[in-house]
Amino acid sequence: MAKHHDSITPDLADFIAAQPMFFIATAADEGRVNLSPKGLDGSFAVLDPRRVAFLNLTGSGNETAAHLRLNPRITVMFCSFTAKPLILRLYGTARAVHARDADWADLDRLFPAYAGKRQIVVVEVDDIISSCGFGVPRMAMEEQRPTLPDWAAKKGDDGIRAYWRDKNSVSFDGLPTGILEDA
Repeated sequence: MAKHHDSITPDLADFIAAQPMFFIATAADEGRVNLSPKGLDGSFAVLDPRRVAFLNLTGSGNETAAHLRLNPRITVMFCSFTAKPLILRLYGTARAVHARDADWADLDRLFPAYAGKRQIVVVEVDDIISSCGFGVPRMAMEEQRPTLPDWAAKKGDDGIRAYWRDKNSVSFDGLPTGILEDA
């Protein structure tokens, strides 16, 4: 039932755009494998048929950025919870782009102005595989949670930087994330 795709076709891009959430998996050579749910409106972009990007907003950990510094492998998974089942996985290599990086401005304009933007992760897609999703339950989307953007907006820029220093400078496994380097 699995199918390999040569590129992110317009149909697959439409499927991606319709999903209210997605999952990111990364791992360093040792330590935990990290699997993170993501999803605020507009936080994922298909850049071209083999390249995508997503916002990595401020959160309790910064595992994705720490892992990508050591091992750029990444899996992005989209899963339909609606009537038409489908699972789509994008496999590739990624890098975290920070506000201090030259390509930040061009990438940042692709996304909404969420407070607490930490990184934009750019993925060079090596393989695209879809599968049936027949075992995934059907669920209804109620609404996006405003909690994370509201929390970041209340903290303000100085509060977010302090949070990064205290909570996001190293991963749960003690790996550096690069969040404040050269900042």
